[in-house]
Amino acid sequence: MSTQDAVSLTKDLLHFDTINPPGLERDCAQMAGKLLEDWGYSVSFSEFEKDRTSVIAKAGGKAGKDPLCLTGHLDVVSLGTRKWSKDPFAGEADGDKLYGRGTSDMKAGIAGMMMAAKSFSKKLNGTAGVVLVLTAAEENGCVGSRHLAALPKLMGKAGAIVVGEPTSNYPMVGHKGSIKLHASFKGVSAHGSMPQLGVNAIYKAAKAIARLEEFQFGVQEHPVMGLPTLNVGTVEGGSGVNLVPDLARIGVDIRTVPGTDHRDLLARLKKLLADAEVEVFADSEAVWTEPENAWMQRVFEICRPILKESPEARAMPYMTDAANLRKVYAGAPTVILGPGEAAMAHQTDEYCHIERIRQSVAIYEGVIDDWCRG
Repeated sequence: MSTQDAVSLTKDLLHFDTINPPGLERDCAQMAGKLLEDWGYSVSFSEFEKDRTSVIAKAGGKAGKDPLCLTGHLDVVSLGTRKWSKDPFAGEADGDKLYGRGTSDMKAGIAGMMMAAKSFSKKLNGTAGVVLVLTAAEENGCVGSRHLAALPKLMGKAGAIVVGEPTSNYPMVGHKGSIKLHASFKGVSAHGSMPQLGVNAIYKAAKAIARLEEFQFGVQEHPVMGLPTLNVGTVEGGSGVNLVPDLARIGVDIRTVPGTDHRDLLARLKKLLADAEVEVFADSEAVWTEPENAWMQRVFEICRPILKESPEARAMPYMTDAANLRKVYAGAPTVILGPGEAAMAHQTDEYCHIERIRQSVAIYEGVIDDWCRG
C-alpha cells in the first residue's frame, strides 16, 4: 500500500460537498462504501432521512472477541463568512498542508482508517475483525450516530472504538459530554411607546442569561478534563424596534465531565429557567477510558515512535459520535485519535498536514494488527 493513497483518498472525499446543513452525505457514503465493498468488506447503508446516509462495513469476526470499531463522520460545517484563499472542495496542497473543508474535521481521518482497513481486508478471516462506522450528521448534535444506536442488529458488536477526530495523531482517552438546549420565553406584545401595556420577553431572557452566567455545577474537577462549562451561544427575539417583544429564545451549550448526572443537571437548569419552555436537542454523556486500561496502553505504545514521545492522559473538549456508539458497544474502551489539527476544525482555510495523514495509516494499521492478533 502506498501511503500516498491516503492523501489521494482524502482529496476524493473532499470533492463531495457534505456541508451540514443540509449534509446530503449519500454520494460520499456510496463512494466510500463501494471502495470498502471492493476491498472485501460486507457493507450496509442506513439513512435516517433522504440523502443522510451512514456506512457500516464489516470484515472478519470470531467467537470470543468482539471486533474493533473505527469510526468517523462524513459531514462538515459551513464555509463561514470569511473568504477562503483555497478552493474548499478541490483538495489543494501547499507544501505539507492539504487544504479543504473537512481536511482536519475529519475526512483525512476517514481516509487513513479506510486505507488501513484496505491493507487488512484479506487478513481478517478467523480474527476478531473490524467494523467501520462512517456516520452522517455528526455536526450539530450527532444525529446520525444517535439513529444508528437505535439499530443494534445493524451495528453488531465492538470491543473497542477508535474515533478519527482531529488530535494530531495524539491518542486521547476521552472527551466531555454535551447538553444543548433552547429556552423560549413568552411575553405580551405592545407598542414600543407604551411598554407598560406589554410583557417584554427579551427582559425575561436577559434575566435568565444572567442567572446562567452565575450557574454553579457543583461537581468535582476532573483530573484530566477539568470542570464542566456552560455557554449561551444564541439570542433571538423581537420583530421590530418599536414593538414590545412577545417571544425570545436563547441557545445554551453545556459540556460536562465524567461523573456529571445529566438528569439531575437538567432538572436544576429547568428550575432555573422556570418561566421558559425548554427544548433539549442533544444529550450525550462524557466518554472516558482509564489511561491504565491495557488496550489503551498498547495504543499509546503504537503511537509513541511516531509522536517521538510517550503519550500521557489527555482529553478533548469537543463531542464525538462515540457517546452514542457506546450505547450499542457498551463498555468498549475508546480512543480519539486522528491526523487532523483540532485548531483547524471549523476554520477558514482548514488544512491537515500531509505527513500526519500518512502517519495515521501506520497508526491505524498498528491498532488493527494489535487487536486482531490478540
